[in-house]
Amino acid sequence: MGGGDHGGAKGEISYAGRFASSAIAACFAEVCTIPLDTAKVRLQLQKTAVSGDSVVLPKYRGMLGTVATIAREEGLAALWKGVVPGLHRQCLFGGLRIGLYEPVKNLYVGENFVGDVPLSKKILAGLTTGALAISIANPTDLVKVRLQAEGKLPPGVPRRYSGALNAYSTIVKQEGVRALWTGIGPNVARNAIINAAELASYDQVKQTILKIPGFTDNVVTHLFSGLGAGFIAVCVGSPVDVVKSRMMGDPSYKSTVDCFVKTLKNDGPLAFYKGFIPNFGRLGSWNVIMFLTLEQVKKLFTKETPA
Repeated sequence: MGGGDHGGAKGEISYAGRFASSAIAACFAEVCTIPLDTAKVRLQLQKTAVSGDSVVLPKYRGMLGTVATIAREEGLAALWKGVVPGLHRQCLFGGLRIGLYEPVKNLYVGENFVGDVPLSKKILAGLTTGALAISIANPTDLVKVRLQAEGKLPPGVPRRYSGALNAYSTIVKQEGVRALWTGIGPNVARNAIINAAELASYDQVKQTILKIPGFTDNVVTHLFSGLGAGFIAVCVGSPVDVVKSRMMGDPSYKSTVDCFVKTLKNDGPLAFYKGFIPNFGRLGSWNVIMFLTLEQVKKLFTKETPA
C-alpha cells in the first residue's frame, strides 16, 4: 500500500480524527524541539555588528552554543519562550495542513484513482493545505517570533509582552488587527513551500522505501521518511525562512523582494543558508518526532473496518 490510508486501507478515520491526531503530533514535536527553534531565530536575527573599524564577535555562535548562551544568560525556561503561541500555531496550523493533506490529495486525483499518486499531485496538495493553514494561523506565528526575539533585557526595562495572550492584545491595541497578519505574503509562500516539501517528500520517500524488499510500514520506515522530509524541507525552505525571520524581526525592509535583494547584496548568497545545520537539526528532529507520533496516534483514531 502506498502512502498509508487510501485505496483499500483497513481503517477509516474521520476529519476530526485526522485534525486531532495531526495537532497532537505537531504539538508534541514542537515542545521537544522549540529550544532549537529559539536558538535558530536568535541566530538568524543576529547581523554582523561593526563598531568603529573592528568587527565585534557575534554573541551567539552555532546552534548548541546559542542554546547554552541563552540558558546561561536568561535561564533554561527562556528556551521555551515561544512555546505557548508555538502550540497555538501547531494546533491550528499543524492540524489543518497535515490533517487536510490526504483528503485534498484524494480530491486532486479523483475518487476512483488506483495506483501510486503522482508526485505533482502530492506537491499540489501540500501547497494548498500549507497556504490555507497559515492564512488562518499567521497571528500565532507572529507572536511566537516576537516573544522569541526578545533577549536579555537591561535591568529596569519592562518586557514588551507579559505572555502570549498579552502579546495578541497589545499588538492589536498598538498596531491594529491587521498587524497580526504582518508578513503574511512571505509566510504563505514559505509555509506552502515547506509544507509541500515535507509532506510530499515524506509520502514519496515512504512509498519508495516500502517498495524495497524487507521494509514494512513500521517505525524504521517512518524514521527514514521523516529524516528525508526534514532534509528536503530545509534545502527548499531555508532561503524563504531567512527572509521571513528578518522581515518579522526587523521592520526596515520594504517588501519580501527588498529583503531578499538587500540580504543578497550585503551578506552574499550563503546568508540564505545561514543556520542550515541548526535548521536541519530543528526540522529534521521535528519531522521525525511529528511523523512517528502521527503514525501512532492515527491508529488510536482509526476505526477498523473489515477490508
